[in-house]
Amino acid sequence: MEKSVLVLGNSDSGLCDFRTEVLEALMREGFTVHVSVPDTGYVSRLCKLGCICHETKMERRGMNPAKDARLLLFYCRLIRRIRPEAVLTYTIKPNVYGGVACRLTGTAYLANVTGLGTALEHGGLLRRLIVLLYRAGLSGAACVFFQNEQNLRFMREADCLKKKTDIRVIPGSGVNLQAHPPRPYPEGEQVRFVSVMRIMEDKGIGELLEAARRIHKRHPETVFELLGSYEEETRARYEPLIQDLQAEGIVRYYGYRDDMPRFYEGCQAVIHPSYHEGMSNVLQEAAATARPVLASDISGCREIFEDGVSGIAFAPKDADSLERAVEKFLSLSWEQRRQMGQRAREYVEKHFDRRQVVQAYLETLRSLKG
Repeated sequence: MEKSVLVLGNSDSGLCDFRTEVLEALMREGFTVHVSVPDTGYVSRLCKLGCICHETKMERRGMNPAKDARLLLFYCRLIRRIRPEAVLTYTIKPNVYGGVACRLTGTAYLANVTGLGTALEHGGLLRRLIVLLYRAGLSGAACVFFQNEQNLRFMREADCLKKKTDIRVIPGSGVNLQAHPPRPYPEGEQVRFVSVMRIMEDKGIGELLEAARRIHKRHPETVFELLGSYEEETRARYEPLIQDLQAEGIVRYYGYRDDMPRFYEGCQAVIHPSYHEGMSNVLQEAAATARPVLASDISGCREIFEDGVSGIAFAPKDADSLERAVEKFLSLSWEQRRQMGQRAREYVEKHFDRRQVVQAYLETLRSLKG
């Protein structure tokens, strides 16, 4: 009899970029892998891997009760049709509504908390509502994976986890060390910093732009390369600022890109000023490429580098602290920067190999059958 696994996510590109190895490992284990995600142009890649894809309508950031009810109903019908041995859920809505659907259909499921998200970080009525939803979504999970200890503490304190629920903390999505090999450190007088983010407040875009403006005034040889798509609700706020800095030669904006290795290879360091993270994929990839990282001193970033050894930490939400971190990096010699990048590679090799993450999923799935 065919055995299958259903994977629920909110991003087809995210599955392609960070979970291809998990999907391939599941297929090698003999599972037929079904994937339920919105199609933004990457579903065809998942199909080529051998997955059976089910296009899913979902508002990633909205809280429309009617649309969310339709998503729950869709998940229930899909699970009843496929009858998977287990369901893997990623990100908030699949964790919540996928988890409820699994409980309603009596299906085993594994949830992955990839970060708390803006609403939980900011508090208020919406935070209380999401906590209630998480309680409903996670309460029946066979296992909940967390990407950092701080997120786990929050969920425990919010009473979102049952005592009987198995808990595992894994190093985020990990990084494919073969796909992101160490690259020779660039030479030359121009210093290029790369930042990869969704263009929104909580990713630290405001602090990054302010620090870039100040630094470039004193160090005209610096260029800040920015990659990522705008969030439509804040586009009108940030697009004019970015365009102005681009016109001055301070910032180079490339929009969303899926050829990240060439940008990592060409830069001297990666800057990541996020306010909150699950476990930053950007920092893992940059470090694997042997690039120093300058990052917010927050859970989900600080675990990926050693401050002063393979990177430099700065306070979140603080343009002054970010500016000082960049100045500290610029004061280093070329050889010191290169060595910092080499140590970054060595650190992720030891702690963030994606094979560790794949193994954690496989072990947990096997335990369900035991």
